[in-house]
Amino acid sequence: MRLTFVDESIAFDGYSASSQPLGGPEKALAQLAPALAMRGHAVEVFNRCDFPVTVEGSKWWPLDGDRPAPSDVLIAVRKAALLDFVPDSGRRVLWTGGPPAELDAPAARALLAARKPTLVFFSRAQLALWANPDRLDARVIAPGIGPDYVIDEALQPVEPARAIAVVHPLAGLDWLIRLWVERIRPRAGSAELHLYSAILDKGRLGAVIPAPLQRVLAQAQGAAPHGVVIHRPLGDAGMNDAYRRARVLLHPGFAGEMVGASLAESQAAGLPAVVRAVSPVAPERVIDRETGALAATDDQFADAAVALLTDRVAFERMSRNAKLLQRGRTWPIVAAEWEDLLR
Repeated sequence: MRLTFVDESIAFDGYSASSQPLGGPEKALAQLAPALAMRGHAVEVFNRCDFPVTVEGSKWWPLDGDRPAPSDVLIAVRKAALLDFVPDSGRRVLWTGGPPAELDAPAARALLAARKPTLVFFSRAQLALWANPDRLDARVIAPGIGPDYVIDEALQPVEPARAIAVVHPLAGLDWLIRLWVERIRPRAGSAELHLYSAILDKGRLGAVIPAPLQRVLAQAQGAAPHGVVIHRPLGDAGMNDAYRRARVLLHPGFAGEMVGASLAESQAAGLPAVVRAVSPVAPERVIDRETGALAATDDQFADAAVALLTDRVAFERMSRNAKLLQRGRTWPIVAAEWEDLLR
């Protein structure tokens, strides 16, 4: 099949995930396109990449260049407006990673009604939240796990025990820092909380950031005596190494979380997670009491975090379960599911 993906988010290509941090939908496109090309399909991606490049058979083109020839399937990433990027294409698919409310905007509703695409969601939580007023074909294909996270290497947790958070500062990070300072760190000895955030790292180095983010940055910097450290996010290889040195991923979650890429990847690496149950996608990414904990209250969250930071037996059991149960969904498997959908 001739497949055309189109995305207008940020500048990246199929090589980017290994060397720079990407959001869940961007990383999924970077890894799905080559996986489909390796199954024999003619795959082109039009996005904001800086220059044309071929990645494992998938061809990446700058969005502002020539438009492609009609394809068998046009896959618009996130935005309904991109369904008309190649007017004469055959089948159309909208692959969306955001809250389904975005699909109810008048312009999006009109395009969906006119083009009748198949919709592909990242999680069951997304699909459950969408009313689907036009009764379109809607599917869930969960994202895959990149190869860096399934390397068969034992975790090497460092001392003092380390917790990791990979979350946007306005998605509950203030809550997590406060809980860490008041209720987790006092019971976890000299444990450290390492925050991976591009915007906080820029602010730490002197860049001007918006006022709400400045408040979270000040909170994080003020918590340095309590073991809170700010880092620049890394590509997949670097983040896998960071996960392997930690004891727990602490994830505050938020009501609009629909993908949960960092949860899936850290689980595959063997890192247990404690997740606040406000995240709709958390039950799809973490197996409660087996590979981590889904916490309904602050007390439950703090207790589970302390246990994984201080109890090596509990940590090793959940780490072993995570590696056993959570790393089977690789991108070649996901590409086969897409192939079945697109036939």
